[in-house]
Amino acid sequence: MVAFPDTKKTYCFDAFPNIEKVSKITSPVLIIHGTEDEVIDFSHGLALYERCPKAVEPLWVEGAGHNDIELYSQYLERLRRFIGQELANQHT
Repeated sequence: MVAFPDTKKTYCFDAFPNIEKVSKITSPVLIIHGTEDEVIDFSHGLALYERCPKAVEPLWVEGAGHNDIELYSQYLERLRRFIGQELANQHT
């Protein structure tokens, strides 16, 4: 998926076959991806979100690359909200 972002399956050399595993996740998932990621194409994050049965509202960080996403204020804000919501859900 990383080497060939338009594929629908992973190859034996793909170190991160997430796309094939994401449908099995049973806990809430927050997908965060930079729109200008130069290492893993944005389409990979979008595909994970679309295939994840427990995905919550994702965070697409406009202008963020692969190694600078934590520098954007919305990154930490969205993480805090996600964790807060999950903690609250555990107590209900």
